[in-house]
Amino acid sequence: MNLASLRIISPEIKRLVQFYEKVTNLSAQWYTEDFAEINAATCTLAIGSIRTLSLFGKDLTHTGLNNSVIIEFRVANVDEQYEKIKDLLSEIIQEPTTMPWGNRSLMFRDPDGNLINFFTPVTEDAIKKFS
Repeated sequence: MNLASLRIISPEIKRLVQFYEKVTNLSAQWYTEDFAEINAATCTLAIGSIRTLSLFGKDLTHTGLNNSVIIEFRVANVDEQYEKIKDLLSEIIQEPTTMPWGNRSLMFRDPDGNLINFFTPVTEDAIKKFS
């Protein structure tokens, strides 16, 4: 089994897709006006509008309430990435900080309130883990 993608449901899909394009420097592929994907090397971030939930038959999510899931992106240099994107961020949870497990992390929220972590392995053990 492979984790293929993470999907965020947004009440303002265009705004959220534009935000992720800017902070990841990756272009989204739009399939419909209600669904887009940003493909990274190891996983896909899918973004759908609230209307896509009707295809599943129910209102399955409540947007903006995420406080327990963190979407993580490994970046080459978290400090450089922070300098590039800090003006795009409305809520920074933690500026780049080296964590006890060896990653240097930047934690922030996207425009819908989802927790996002950009990280760079910096200790020998953390670098080895991701090699």
